Amino acid sequence: MELNKQIKKYRTKANLSQEELAEKIFVSRQTISNWENDKNYPDIKSLVLMSEVFQVSLDNLIKGDLERMKKEIDAQEYLRFQKDSSIFTAFFIAMLVLPVPLVMLWKWVGLALYLVLYAIGMVFAIRVEKYKKKYDIQTYKEIVAFTEGKTLDEIEKAREEGKRPYQKVLLAVGSGAVAIIVAIIMLAVIKLF
Repeated sequence: MELNKQIKKYRTKANLSQEELAEKIFVSRQTISNWENDKNYPDIKSLVLMSEVFQVSLDNLIKGDLERMKKEIDAQEYLRFQKDSSIFTAFFIAMLVLPVPLVMLWKWVGLALYLVLYAIGMVFAIRVEKYKKKYDIQTYKEIVAFTEGKTLDEIEKAREEGKRPYQKVLLAVGSGAVAIIVAIIMLAVIKLF
């Protein structure tokens, strides 16, 4: 529901005409009509007075709009997460593939370009991690569920939380191994020149 429908619903439920409601909250009948026809929104003072007249909480009075706004914000957050994840993936692949060609072609300039790519990739990695912390998604299954717009039930969530320590150790070991391999390749390339 939207706020205009909420106002009309509570007004009719209280058996008040637009004019009667207008008198109780110190506005004109035309103002009530504009609110109910979604031409404009009431100010905070009017919302508080209406919640008192209707004997409902402010939350209940504007709940429909809050729920709609929450869904829109969640959808926007989800799209930003997907976009940032895609960009990070592209930079991660570039960081794995490009160090040797860049150094071989442009030597120190190539190394500088690689470091710039690395810095940009890390910015997006940090952004993705912030989303993961905000939505409490750490394991692969949780991330997949989030990207599909789903949530895990409590049992699945507990199982996934139990896997986190092991996955963090494996991630650290895997990252270290990749770093060592890249360093060995870089040293080999540098020795060639």
